[in-house]
Amino acid sequence: MKNHSKDEIFKNIRNILVIFLLCFLALITYIAYFTAIKAPDIASMPENKRMQAKRNEVLRGTIYDRNMQNLTKSEKKDATTQIREYTGGAMFVHALGYSDITYGLTGLEKEYDEELMSDSRLSVDYEALKNYFKNREFMKIFGKGKEKVGNGVVTTLDYNIQKAAYDVLGNEKGSIVVLNVKTGEVLAMVSKPAYDPNDLSGVWDSIAKDEENTPMLNRAVAGLYAPGSTFKVVTTASALENLQGVTQRVFKDEGKLVFNSKDSLSNLNNVAFGDLKLDAAFRHSSNVVFGTLALDLGNAKLKDTAEKFYFNKNIPSDGFIINKGRFPELKKDEKGNIAQTGIGQSSILASPMQMALIASTIGNNGTMMKPHLVKSIVTPEGTKIKDIESQPLDNTVSKENAQIIKDYMRSVITGGTGGPGAFDGTNAAGKTGTADYKDKNGNDAAPHSWFIGFAPYEDPEVAIAVIVEGGGAGGGKAAKAAGKVLKTALSK
Repeated sequence: MKNHSKDEIFKNIRNILVIFLLCFLALITYIAYFTAIKAPDIASMPENKRMQAKRNEVLRGTIYDRNMQNLTKSEKKDATTQIREYTGGAMFVHALGYSDITYGLTGLEKEYDEELMSDSRLSVDYEALKNYFKNREFMKIFGKGKEKVGNGVVTTLDYNIQKAAYDVLGNEKGSIVVLNVKTGEVLAMVSKPAYDPNDLSGVWDSIAKDEENTPMLNRAVAGLYAPGSTFKVVTTASALENLQGVTQRVFKDEGKLVFNSKDSLSNLNNVAFGDLKLDAAFRHSSNVVFGTLALDLGNAKLKDTAEKFYFNKNIPSDGFIINKGRFPELKKDEKGNIAQTGIGQSSILASPMQMALIASTIGNNGTMMKPHLVKSIVTPEGTKIKDIESQPLDNTVSKENAQIIKDYMRSVITGGTGGPGAFDGTNAAGKTGTADYKDKNGNDAAPHSWFIGFAPYEDPEVAIAVIVEGGGAGGGKAAKAAGKVLKTALSK
């Protein structure tokens, strides 16, 4: 029988210990990884019955419009499930999102989930105090036997304005955003096509697969479009800031701006406006003049002004996230593209929310306000807990230049492309837009119809942006829709 030396025995023991140590380290590493990385994901999975039961202990709080009209209701179905009803149905789905045990959380429901699932009445250690104080007065104060109910979220939305915007879009694809000029409060946020959040299981397959209509897309904040001539507000701001004496300059508009033998920029319907100053060029929406201004400014200066209006930047907001608008960086010899940026084409993209902010900024004497969707947090009984304060973002345009642009925008309504009939009784100011684009096959499609503006002109209260996809040239459809919504917004 072979004899083993002590060294060999110790070597074997050491090897076994190393193997056990490696296995132990692997086990500890896996447990740490699972606890720190995977556990939160697993805990939050809809299939986690324990988490569902824990969340279900609190009845989800109510979301209200600004006038305390219920936009949601909740009712417990069983130990792990609540039924969430949206009283406005499809009309508010893109503004509020949804809360669903199968499909999760989106929109405002997700952004304010913690508040909606927190009962502020239990912010003290209710159970401990209840066991300590066994008297009626305490239980009267702290609500003996009361069901745990989440706090309410009071939005800035106005039910009547939201309904007017939803109804006026009808069966059109597009979006309408209405803002309080002075506070940045979102009074309406409509996107169409929409869907009913009260029947997600019934509509899910159809809306998730509908790539042509994309009903799940919140066009108000996530839809990016060429802004067309509504961008001429930004071009005008840049010209006023950078081109001395531009308001008195006389431009010659022969209907077409020629760059070379192949490329040119034309006015709508090739109309030639002749000699005109900046105010008339804005009123008639002369592509020739604004293409010329973009060339005179150069890409860098116009880009700088665009970025003051938060193109190429994340726009701070509360209650929703806005897709970043885009303004290109172009080379000096790209004259055609540079000219196109002056009229809101080339590769410029913006959401309706961003364009509403641009209109609001001019109406607010050049100061852009942070857009927000929540006004306050309240207890289940409606007692206010916290206000969401309005915040200025930037002094984007000087007060003097903002006033000049306000005057120009007013003239669009009284004698320009806006058409006074649509805005009777509103004293509005605005800018129409036609946004050319190509379909998924690369072919020219019917242009989008845009309108941005504010009212009333002297002391603006509300700003609006409307886009009607495929609405046609001239901004007429969008302008008519905007006029109807502004009348509702100003009727109070």
